[in-house]
Amino acid sequence: MSGPTDAALPLEIDVHAVKAMMENKQDFLLLDVRESFEYETCQIESSTLIPMSELGQRMDELDASKERLIVVHCHHGMRSLQVTHALRSAGFDKTQSMAGGIDQWSVEIDEAVPRY
Repeated sequence: MSGPTDAALPLEIDVHAVKAMMENKQDFLLLDVRESFEYETCQIESSTLIPMSELGQRMDELDASKERLIVVHCHHGMRSLQVTHALRSAGFDKTQSMAGGIDQWSVEIDEAVPRY
């Protein structure tokens, strides 16, 4: 049985599903769209930082991941949802926003990640 088509891929994914994909060593890009000062405060291991404010100028950095699943996260999930819509509009069909952002990650997955 095949997985869902890209069109059926939900806009959001929860932190537990992301953690499970990490544990299963699934191939995906975890894209952090917070600002640099937020990233310096805390980050999820293996995430790639491209702040939302720089995405327009740096979109080409994602070209190599166009066929991969991209999970976008921010602080609470609002910016990542905007970026998810923008990336899907640019042809990155396998893009999802991590609901609740790094704050939800800290609460439910890894309390060692500082909340701010």
